[in-house]
Amino acid sequence: MFHRDRIFTVIGFILLVLVISVANQKPLRAEEPHIQEPITVNVILQRKYVDGEVSEELTKETIGSMEDFWAMYASWQLVEHNQERIVFKKDIDDISPLLKTNGYFGLAGDGTLSIFNGKPTSNEVIQSFFQIDMEKLESHKHIELIEGIRIQSKDQYLEVLKTLETYSKTEKR
Repeated sequence: MFHRDRIFTVIGFILLVLVISVANQKPLRAEEPHIQEPITVNVILQRKYVDGEVSEELTKETIGSMEDFWAMYASWQLVEHNQERIVFKKDIDDISPLLKTNGYFGLAGDGTLSIFNGKPTSNEVIQSFFQIDMEKLESHKHIELIEGIRIQSKDQYLEVLKTLETYSKTEKR
């Protein structure tokens, strides 16, 4: 059974070959698996992390063989392509490098659970989640959040969110 994303990827590949053929102004022949003259395109690699962070890496690729080019990016999903650039994306099952190096859970001024770039005293919020009910929050957890809870792994990130979600304010009906 074919997956819809794979079908779109194959269609995208066929369109890319046609675009490259038109750009080279040479007829495309079925028996011709390699491009006659190598072409250079900008390739953008988008990585989306569990914490919602998206990073982009820009690289230039010289394509001599479409088969080889496609094999290099087989684990990526084709998002967009034209004569100047090709965009691929990949979901990464981990937290972003930014969180690993400098991420802290803490409380914003209004009591919202947030992730900060550095300790919460930096006030540099990266992401906000939900408001904490301070009356339900245990004092030692409150102190931890004021000082900042360092984020070092995906498991820890998910565990802290799960634990603190029990202290979130819920709308009263």
